[in-house]
Amino acid sequence: METKTITIRVNAEVARIFETASEEQRRKLEVLLSLKLSEATRNKKTLEEVMSEISRKARVRGLTPEILDSILNDQ
Repeated sequence: METKTITIRVNAEVARIFETASEEQRRKLEVLLSLKLSEATRNKKTLEEVMSEISRKARVRGLTPEILDSILNDQ
C-alpha cells in the first residue's frame, strides 16, 4: 500500500505521547489513525462525530490519558 505523509493538529499531550513513542508504537498508531480516517470518509458521519464517538467509547472502556501513556510507554 502506498503511503503519504500528512500533517494534522493534535493537542500537546497527544503530540508528546506520539513523539516519545517507539518506532513500532508510532507505526501502530499511524495504522489506527489511517483506518479511522478511512472509516470516517466512508460513513455519512462528520469527522467530528466519528472523533467524538471514538473518544466516548474510549472513556466508557476506561481509557484515560494516563493509561494511554502507560500503554504507549510499555516496552
